[in-house]
Amino acid sequence: MVKIFSGRGNQQLSDKVAKILKTNISKAEVVTFKNSEIRVRIEEQVKNDICVVIQPTANPSNDNLMELFFFCDALHRQEAKQVIGIIPYFGYARQDIQHRSGECISANVIIRFLESIGFNKIYVFDLHDEATEGVFSIPFKNLSALPLLADKIKEYLKIENPDVKFFSIVSPDQGGIERARQFGTFFFGHDFFSVDVIEKKRDPNILHHTKALNLYGDVKGKIAILVDDIITSGRTLINGAALCSEKGAKEILVAVVHHELSHETTEKLNTSAISRFFSTDTIPLDDALKFEKLEELSVAGIIAEEIKTL
Repeated sequence: MVKIFSGRGNQQLSDKVAKILKTNISKAEVVTFKNSEIRVRIEEQVKNDICVVIQPTANPSNDNLMELFFFCDALHRQEAKQVIGIIPYFGYARQDIQHRSGECISANVIIRFLESIGFNKIYVFDLHDEATEGVFSIPFKNLSALPLLADKIKEYLKIENPDVKFFSIVSPDQGGIERARQFGTFFFGHDFFSVDVIEKKRDPNILHHTKALNLYGDVKGKIAILVDDIITSGRTLINGAALCSEKGAKEILVAVVHHELSHETTEKLNTSAISRFFSTDTIPLDDALKFEKLEELSVAGIIAEEIKTL
């Protein structure tokens, strides 16, 4: 039997998954004490069951990670047959290399924790760098919300078969070219297109500081679609959109899988050159942070289909 548990990281998404599967979230108690310690207690029988824990590790990243670890330990102590982690947003994924001498490689550390605590399999959505998959020594699946976003943008534009000559698929930096190409393949239905690339300079000594230097490609008179995996400060996408506008783009749309937003970021997005911002619910977004240009899609259906195969 498969049982679904939810951490506190995205209860709304877990509820959507359970509703699609016509089941309930299994009972568990999660408590945060005054000293910030967390306790997880499983409140139903799970012996010989396959147990799925849905928990993104976005802000507060460390609390959400500890909940995830404790769920796994508690379920194994109750003799669950398997414990599977579905992590819609995999926190620390951007810290996958040493950007400066002396830094830890945080993504690797988190993976080692997940393995040693006893997860039997991990699912994530659109990992920052696919090379990180190779670090896992347990079964791992990198799901993608890019087809979902591509279909929604075609619906928004009211077109079924986009013509390459009217669109520009844009990567906001050199590292995202493959992601943009994957999106474009879903959007056009073939791979006979080019990806335009923005040259970005990042200052590793200043948090969230980037600058768009140049655009390699032709966006003039086209609808430019900027594709990225995550937005936090918004500088990369806002600067990229401004450069596309300067180069003559007819309209600028954004497709981003994960949105980790603040009031400051949403205000900047609303006044930017971006006309529509498409994202997903891998990270919960307070109603106060939802803004006029946002179109949010749910990945619950994708998760539900994976759970059906267990």
